[in-house]
Amino acid sequence: MTATATTPSTLWTPEQWADWRVEVRRLAAERDAVILAHNYQVPAIQDIAHHVGDSLQLSRLAATASEQTIIFCGVHFMAETAKILSPDKRVLIPDAEAGCSLADSLTADQLRAWKAQHPGAVVVSYVNTTAAVKAETDICCTSSNAVDVVNSIPADVPVLFGPDQFLGAHVRRITGRDNIHVWMGECHVHADISPSDLVGQVRANPDADLYVHPECGCTTSALWLAGSGELPAERTHVLSTGGMLDQARTERAKKVLVATEIGMLHQLRKANKDTVFEPVNPRAACPYMQMITPEKLLRSLREGRDEVFVDADLAERARGAVERMIAIGNPGTGE
Repeated sequence: MTATATTPSTLWTPEQWADWRVEVRRLAAERDAVILAHNYQVPAIQDIAHHVGDSLQLSRLAATASEQTIIFCGVHFMAETAKILSPDKRVLIPDAEAGCSLADSLTADQLRAWKAQHPGAVVVSYVNTTAAVKAETDICCTSSNAVDVVNSIPADVPVLFGPDQFLGAHVRRITGRDNIHVWMGECHVHADISPSDLVGQVRANPDADLYVHPECGCTTSALWLAGSGELPAERTHVLSTGGMLDQARTERAKKVLVATEIGMLHQLRKANKDTVFEPVNPRAACPYMQMITPEKLLRSLREGRDEVFVDADLAERARGAVERMIAIGNPGTGE
């Protein structure tokens, strides 16, 4: 592996890629490690991982895995969640600087101040948050079960929903509740999948179906297109990434337009080789996800870096918010 240690993976030969795959799996076995990769990771990372999925799905899987070391190829809050659910295991992330614009849009101090402005409100936080925010949360949610979580709260009790404004607006629209206060945070990648991107692609591909993630800035436009009849409602699907994968497995359309981070296309194409999956915005790539490179994964296995720690008291409080969500049922997937 001396060649791949000094040569960027973008320049690797097929032989170097083969060596890398053998070495990664050899070290994982030697270190008693399970490699988890989020759906938005680059294809090489997805293909070498033992498991690929959404953050909550992977964190719950890690908690039941026999391996005592978790290599989480994703962004930092995801590795934190794995540590929260697996406090006795060692959790590594190949690059500790891999952050998340959505998780960064709501801090624990901001949440405490928001709660003080709305005494008696129930805090519902998307799992795409830091451990510190989860610790200040009553119930976590995923994009799959956000509506179910909010519906589990008495209708006359106000809800503070954060941090994603687009998912919050979607939940408010579906539940019909006017007492949901939504934090104005966003994932900058999903927010940049704009209504004009969506409308242009739909009109250029009139026979295509559409998958839209509820974090996207174009979700309202997708529902407007469906309501106007320009894109039939039965061909318009607002889905989590896990929901997209489930839908793709039985998809019969010749083409599907996909509004989410473009790393998801790899898993959709693997799930269904008969359908063409195209991005609504081909530039929608998360720079934080792409910080996890083949070189850094190998380094993490070799050197045991970077380890993720969560304060025990904070982790216990955060774990309660996740477990209350799971107790409601249908936790679905992380994003």
